[in-house]
Amino acid sequence: MDGEERQGMGMKRFYKMATLLLSVAILFSGLNSSVVGVQAADSSNTTGKLVIKLSGTNKVKILSGKKNIAKKTIRIEKGSKVSCSKSKNKKIKSVTYRSMNEKCVTVSPKGKITAKNTGTAKIKIAVKMKKGKTVSSWIKIKVIKEKSAKEKDTKEDGDAPKLLYQGQASIRIVTPEGKVIYIDPYAGDTYHLSADLILVTHGHYDHSDVDKVKKRRKDCRIITHKEALKDGKHQVFDLSYVKVEAVEAGYNEWHDVRECVGYVLTFTNGKSVYVTGDTSTTKQMSRMAQMKIDYAFYCCDGVFNMGLKEAAKCAKLVGAKHNIPYHTSANTSGPTYDRKRAEKFDAPNRLLVDEGEEIAIK
Repeated sequence: MDGEERQGMGMKRFYKMATLLLSVAILFSGLNSSVVGVQAADSSNTTGKLVIKLSGTNKVKILSGKKNIAKKTIRIEKGSKVSCSKSKNKKIKSVTYRSMNEKCVTVSPKGKITAKNTGTAKIKIAVKMKKGKTVSSWIKIKVIKEKSAKEKDTKEDGDAPKLLYQGQASIRIVTPEGKVIYIDPYAGDTYHLSADLILVTHGHYDHSDVDKVKKRRKDCRIITHKEALKDGKHQVFDLSYVKVEAVEAGYNEWHDVRECVGYVLTFTNGKSVYVTGDTSTTKQMSRMAQMKIDYAFYCCDGVFNMGLKEAAKCAKLVGAKHNIPYHTSANTSGPTYDRKRAEKFDAPNRLLVDEGEEIAIK
């Protein structure tokens, strides 16, 4: 067999193999109907990055985390974005992207995919290697209708503690585990849920009416300032559903630092709530920013405790993500919440929570 015959047979084998591979690719593209969800981030319409990677010398992997979604369909909401980037592979020279339905999905030269309208679009991804060879793959993007803010909040709220402000310094929290916590029981009348934990910041009657909590589980625990502050040391109570850290409170003529505490509660979703109890500025507040508190309640009646300006300065010291005025009234016989006064609380990231209002700690 001479050289020309050998070359001809080699070319025939090449064309047969190419035809076979093309047939298999077409078959799999037609049969593939699996859908892989790509989860969007909490606070924006941006999904996690997809990484374009080579497997061997002729196969393209499209990784979402550790999952290869090459030649599969992903669902994303209208308005969402997916960022693609190539892996650190010295063999890869460049990656190009092309949308086959730009009315539905667009893709930038750098691989940023934007879901414009509901529908389906195939994104072709070509990887050019430094030696000149190009290999390609694709993904399908199925754009679904964007969820309403209410639907998103409902999903997020499912794992979030629910905090009910009852007036004065009285708070009720229901954890994701169904545990019920009452803090400084006095104001309001929503005490019908059986208590698992009762926290008291100090002994004044408008913070310590534990008898108002008539329904209690057998293992209900009551932690007052006496248990929380032992031998001059602030205690930590690590329960299965919440961690309670006692912190300083007092520092004024009506409230002795040796007989008052505040509390920082950290829940199983990682979020935290700080209640000052009755206090003025404490020495500890300057160090509390490192606790990275999510929600902080500041007393600010200006008679028995610090006023609005001092409370706002304390909020800056503590640096919580949400700062909430409470114990806004010094009136012990009338309303237990003064909305007009609360509106004058000039702190960064202010959040107003009305008497009887419930918020999700998320």
